[in-house]
Amino acid sequence: KVNYASVSKAIDALEKGMAGSFLQSRPAGMLRAFLAKNQDKLDGDRREVLSFLSGEQAGEYAPASGEIVGILKQMKDEMGQDKTDMVANEEAAVKSYEELMRAKKLEERALTHATMEKLDRLGDLSIEIASMKNDKVDTARSLVKDKAFVADLDKNC
Repeated sequence: KVNYASVSKAIDALEKGMAGSFLQSRPAGMLRAFLAKNQDKLDGDRREVLSFLSGEQAGEYAPASGEIVGILKQMKDEMGQDKTDMVANEEAAVKSYEELMRAKKLEERALTHATMEKLDRLGDLSIEIASMKNDKVDTARSLVKDKAFVADLDKNC
């Protein structure tokens, strides 16, 4: 944002014909620093703008402010497009994240529901197993009594 604002101020100042006063302003310094560390721009254009901002044409071809304005406008457009692309990518990432979170919450609800059903079934089965064990014990006692009764019948009859 700061670099974009510096480029915008530079374009405005150059278009109004106040290049001299702009060159000594804070935005010009910020623009110089930005260009000095931003190596991905066309090297020739970057050097021309830096030379213009420094006031060091030293007898060589001095680019006209119109040419500098054109370069700066191109840089501004590229920075604006980069920002637009970054914002679009960020918005897409946020949307993707929100969709993922929505899907995960649905999955969590489904898994929680399945877990609760299984716990209920486990509880029911535990009760059923305990009941069957009690029935087994009762049946074993009944069998012992029935065998004793059959033995008594065989003996007495």
